[in-house]
Amino acid sequence: MADERTRYFRRLTRLRRSARRWSVLAGGLGGAAAVLTPYAGLGLPDAAWAGAAGSAVALAAWRWIDLRALAAQPAPPPVDPVEAAARSRARLIAAVERLPAGSGVVAEVRRVRARVALRGTSAAQLWARLDRATLTLGGMTQRLTGPAEPAVQEAAAADRSLRELAHRVASVERALRLAPVDARAPLGDTHRILTEQLESGVAAYERLVVAAAGYVAEDARPDAPHPAAARLTEATDLLHGVAGALAELRTVADPLRTPLP
Repeated sequence: MADERTRYFRRLTRLRRSARRWSVLAGGLGGAAAVLTPYAGLGLPDAAWAGAAGSAVALAAWRWIDLRALAAQPAPPPVDPVEAAARSRARLIAAVERLPAGSGVVAEVRRVRARVALRGTSAAQLWARLDRATLTLGGMTQRLTGPAEPAVQEAAAADRSLRELAHRVASVERALRLAPVDARAPLGDTHRILTEQLESGVAAYERLVVAAAGYVAEDARPDAPHPAAARLTEATDLLHGVAGALAELRTVADPLRTPLP
């Protein structure tokens, strides 16, 4: 995808080509009108030639004015390749998310990418547990309405915080592997504290998911039998009654049948 600097020069090139094209056309139509008008005298065709030549001259003049105005503007500075790549990636992700199943695909790719980044660390297993809990809660979000909405917002904030903590645990653990012997003790204590915080946070998140499932179950539990089950029971009884009536009619009709000669 082109950046602002590239679009600027493309527009400048298009205006230059358009100005040259209309200048050539204006010169050709003006020369034809100057030659043909004295040759055949003034008439309706001469008015058409003169009008076309005047329109071409006006368009050519406007194109040159636009070209000079654009050329007088300073060109945008070149974009940093890293920033350009980030913009292109953001546009591509936005285009994919607009597809019917694009949001799920993008979320799954990000999840797998993050899991691969934590592979080989103690935070990987806790990250997987957090992923399972997040997916489970995501399937119940639409049913967690009313008094449960603040809990959903707290869960989203806790999910972001725990994932950031998991990356921090992985970073400290990788630094611990490269640290000299005299610096490993404080890093080890920090890693242990962060791991305990992450584990307790993931366990609390899982308890929240279990509580949310209980809320959904209690909210969906009816005081009376389900209407669909009641209708099916009535339909079953009706079919049994019809079948019994048909059997009785068949029994009564059999003695009245006369054998064929």
